[in-house]
Amino acid sequence: MGKTKQDTLQLVQKYSAVTLLVLFVLLNSLFTPNFFRLGNLNNIITQICPTILCGMGMTLVISTGGIDIAVGSMMALSGVLTASLMTDMGLLPSLFIAVAAAVLIGCVTGFMVGGLRLQAMVITLGLQLTLRGVAQVLCGGRDIYFNKLGDVGKQLALWGTYKLGGVIPVQIIPIVLAVAAVWVLAEKTVLGHQIQAVGDSLRSSTLAGIHAAGTLMFVYGLSAFLAAFAGVFQAAKVSVAAGSSLGQLAELDAIAAVVIGGTPMSGGKAHVVGTVIGALIMQMITLTCVMNNIPDQYAQVFKAVIIVFAVFIQREQAK
Repeated sequence: MGKTKQDTLQLVQKYSAVTLLVLFVLLNSLFTPNFFRLGNLNNIITQICPTILCGMGMTLVISTGGIDIAVGSMMALSGVLTASLMTDMGLLPSLFIAVAAAVLIGCVTGFMVGGLRLQAMVITLGLQLTLRGVAQVLCGGRDIYFNKLGDVGKQLALWGTYKLGGVIPVQIIPIVLAVAAVWVLAEKTVLGHQIQAVGDSLRSSTLAGIHAAGTLMFVYGLSAFLAAFAGVFQAAKVSVAAGSSLGQLAELDAIAAVVIGGTPMSGGKAHVVGTVIGALIMQMITLTCVMNNIPDQYAQVFKAVIIVFAVFIQREQAK
């Protein structure tokens, strides 16, 4: 009987996210007018881009048994830093500096977690507040509008509005590249297995010869790298870099996507495709509420219920 219950729980855990996503699609096809319009698909791609990028990094971070709640503030820092520098330096040099700064901060975070054995939650919480404050200082407490930055502002704004072939939003490119790269890293490389081994048991992985501190520096650096690009694409979509609001609560959507996708908070396993499905579910909830004139607070309640359910399944599976 116990074995049957365990098998049932494994089956539920494996297919619950996919089933939920299919259910949302079916319900919307029945009750939401014009749900399958091309415009809705484009909206999903543009809006899900930051969640996917941050979620890919978060998947690896959580698979190590850690967490990074500073990705939203990292988005704000990278977006504001790029916007504030590009009128003098040009778009690409400014972007390089912003991304490099993010990676450096991420690596330092990884060293504090892996080398100094500090709690990831505490470190990234402090970093969240610090980076948000720095972003606001850099923009002088004011929003930076791209239409006031001349040609270079128009160039960056294209990153948020350009469509491939006049049909598919350009955000599909970073989505596909990020998912493919992280999936290959997690599933097909020695480093990916080492990352998950660190999450399974830090002590055992160290005894096995894995450089845990270096591995965590890489993971948190990669998370910051992806969050930096998420911030730039998010700012480009709205053509404004706002230190106070850019990337706000992005870490919660990313964590929710990872948890719903089946990556255990205890670490040891990374479900990359599951995170993509989790991100789609989160976006589907928002889209369903918007298109059916349901207040946003109900969407937040639905998301919370699904997250709690996903954590409950993980808990039962771990018994």
